[in-house]
Amino acid sequence: APPSVKQHLAAIRMLCDWLVVGQVIATNPAAPVRGPRHVVRKGKTPVLTAEEARTLLDSIPGDTVVGMRDRALIALMVYTFARVGAVIKMRSEDVYVQGRRTWVRLHEKNGKLHAMPCHHNLDEYLHAYIKAAQLTEGKSPLFRTMQGRTGKLSGKPMTQVDAYRMIRRRAADVGIRTKIGNHSFRATGITEYLRNGGKLEIAQQMANHES
Repeated sequence: APPSVKQHLAAIRMLCDWLVVGQVIATNPAAPVRGPRHVVRKGKTPVLTAEEARTLLDSIPGDTVVGMRDRALIALMVYTFARVGAVIKMRSEDVYVQGRRTWVRLHEKNGKLHAMPCHHNLDEYLHAYIKAAQLTEGKSPLFRTMQGRTGKLSGKPMTQVDAYRMIRRRAADVGIRTKIGNHSFRATGITEYLRNGGKLEIAQQMANHES
């Protein structure tokens, strides 16, 4: 696919740049090569409606620590427009109070940290989960895997695959037939924000997105 070709070409170009800097080769042979033209007019990510997102969150039981974890993770992606990769890298200390308001610190690409204030629903979900899981501030993972079928959390952080399987299972339980994935909640949050009169520039800043 054109996006894959462009990505591979960029990798080759970066490698050759590194070889030029190290004086292994004189010039970068990949520099003048142009990849296929690819312009995205509309994203392919499946997006939920606000009602579907609300139904999904409300359907997750809040009487178990695993349910609280799943609800907090999904809500975090919806309300902060966060990438799943930034969410699963979070540690317990990345949920903190500042100015009487709860904030989250997201671990974005290239080691960048992005702080966001919490929506009141997200505030409630996060603190309920943290209290139930008995998480203390520190470097330990915030969102952890489950120990088999015990209903208890381990000390290992969730992976993107873990998050995807959880999302598909929760969506199936509530009867959502849209083939949503990890990125769907980020897209859903941005879409609903703009639909309710939000500014594109603010959405871009909140999502920590280049474009």
